[in-house]
Amino acid sequence: MPTLLRLRAAALTASAVLLTTVLAGCGDDAQDEDVTRQELSWKACQAPDEAQGGGPAPTPLPDDGEWQCATMKAPLDWSDPKGDTIGLELIRVRTTGSGNERIGSLVFNFGGPGGSGVATLPSFAKDYEKLRTRYDLVSFDPRGVGRSDPVICENDQQLDAYFQQDGTPDDAAERTQLLDSTKEFNDACEQNSEKVLPHVRTTDAARDLDLMRQVLGDDKLHYFGISYGTELGGVYAHLFPERVGRAVFDAVVDPTRDPEQGTLGQTKGFQLALDNFAEDCVSKTEECPIGDSAQDVKDRIARLLHDLDGKPIQGIFPRQLTQTAATSGILQALYSKDFWDILTDGLEEAYDGNGSTLMLLSDSMNGRSENGEYDNSTAAYTAISCADAKPRYDAAYVEQRLPEFRAASPLFGDALAWGMIGCTDWAVAGAADHPDVSAPGSAPILVVGNTGDPATPYEGARAMVDALGKGVGVELTYRGQGHGAYDSKNPCVQGAVNGYLLDGKVPPAGTVCT
Repeated sequence: MPTLLRLRAAALTASAVLLTTVLAGCGDDAQDEDVTRQELSWKACQAPDEAQGGGPAPTPLPDDGEWQCATMKAPLDWSDPKGDTIGLELIRVRTTGSGNERIGSLVFNFGGPGGSGVATLPSFAKDYEKLRTRYDLVSFDPRGVGRSDPVICENDQQLDAYFQQDGTPDDAAERTQLLDSTKEFNDACEQNSEKVLPHVRTTDAARDLDLMRQVLGDDKLHYFGISYGTELGGVYAHLFPERVGRAVFDAVVDPTRDPEQGTLGQTKGFQLALDNFAEDCVSKTEECPIGDSAQDVKDRIARLLHDLDGKPIQGIFPRQLTQTAATSGILQALYSKDFWDILTDGLEEAYDGNGSTLMLLSDSMNGRSENGEYDNSTAAYTAISCADAKPRYDAAYVEQRLPEFRAASPLFGDALAWGMIGCTDWAVAGAADHPDVSAPGSAPILVVGNTGDPATPYEGARAMVDALGKGVGVELTYRGQGHGAYDSKNPCVQGAVNGYLLDGKVPPAGTVCT
């Protein structure tokens, strides 16, 4: 099973079911009306559906701010704007400001690719309450995601097997099984979602963003992109530089790297996060329960994973915790320092033969809810990533590259390297080696990098600033841990971001927050 490290804000939440039929919308009759003139019909939001991850309907905010949802029509194929349409699901809560206090809509993309913004925004809204004083807070399910004509691949039972198999083959038989399973998954995506697969590229989503801007009634797009959302924002700025309003990129994807380079960067990033986790555990005044030294912590984890390769332990009944599931669970916990205590508990339990906590973390990574149902994040992640990226890596190439990945991380190198085969048999050709984000003439974009970020390593922020072009990207550094900076609640970071979005005050380039 390819280990999928989605570029999104990490959240330890239950996920829900993968749909077995494509939702209505894709393939609507050709339309004559100008979609830029459509009026959205905002209504009270329903509970998230299976593809979005399930759960209850969003509750009103403390000031009785009501969540509203609507469906926006967009061309299925942007090269044929009068052809078939798809429906894109939007969510908003109105600003608390009035009159001239209101700037417009602030559109969020929380990452992925494959994350449902409609399901995510209500969960994090309290973190953005200050921004709501001048903006309607808006998010959406990008095409192929959640309620926006989701990409559908395998069913729940098939996904259980997919995520349990050995993702780090040690011999020819295991390698063949991994390759066959990956091809079966990709073939299922083509069979169930053939019509939408060519139209889920980031460039398509960026054009959807500009349509959204117009339909929401804004002259400029005010935007907050996190993780993969920074790549989407960069592509938007490249296509529509004159339409960029106040924009912030947090947890920044390096736009200059191809998939292999990006995966190697993540491998180093997660090894750094593991090092920091181990050091943190042994530095506490009370005894670290999973090792006597930082190296001992890492050695014991390595032994656990080695043992699980041959002999899984009980996970969440009736499933067992395999080496692959344990690796995914550890990676998930390293997205945020908030999860480090949970990881410590999970490892301590696993050493005693109980893999339930690590499996819970693994399920969170893979979009599986407690009732055994999957959201469509894995399918959407694969479809968007493979449609974007031109390179295709076969098993022979991965095996050739394994030594460098193992040097970058003895613990994660194999798993992340083998994850590169995910697009090998994909039905749609990839668009480019990496995205073009050059945006001459754009308004300033605040680019926030976290020195301890495992999923989008810190170097990506500088690369994004350089790629956006002179006078566009403004770099801000946060010396912290975890994926992203704004949600760390660091006063310096939040003050700089809020100052720009609310008052248009661009912080000095090179500002450092600690």
